[in-house]
Amino acid sequence: MALEKPYLDVPGTVIFDAEQSRKGYGLNQFCMSLMKAENRTRFKADERAYLDEWPMSEEQKQGVLTRDLNRCMAAGGNIYFLAKIGATDGKSFQQMAGSMTGMTEAEYRDMMLAGGRSVEGNRYIGEDGDAQAHRQPQGQAGKNTTGAA
Repeated sequence: MALEKPYLDVPGTVIFDAEQSRKGYGLNQFCMSLMKAENRTRFKADERAYLDEWPMSEEQKQGVLTRDLNRCMAAGGNIYFLAKIGATDGKSFQQMAGSMTGMTEAEYRDMMLAGGRSVEGNRYIGEDGDAQAHRQPQGQAGKNTTGAA
């Protein structure tokens, strides 16, 4: 009998449960490999070749190559393991979290200092809060400001 997962209805949230853990095992093991300097060097020298050494899906590999952390989390990545990718790229956790919301680092920092997102409209999929899929990303980082397509 499958477990009920009422938390799947929380907008903008991926819960790292046993299912996600199984799905992301290879991805998370890859991330942990980046704790060693020689592995970071090999990865940065030829990212695709290094990723191909790991038992990961193409979706997971593309998430890493494009540094789309939301995609990686949906594919089973745990944010604490994924942070190793950011560290390899010289990014802070705050910069990474901002990228996951489409915000600049400053926008993300300011939002968090102001108390974070309101829970109003963000508790269930379909409400009209800023964490809903139709409002993502809400920051300026993901927006084209030049007018070009």
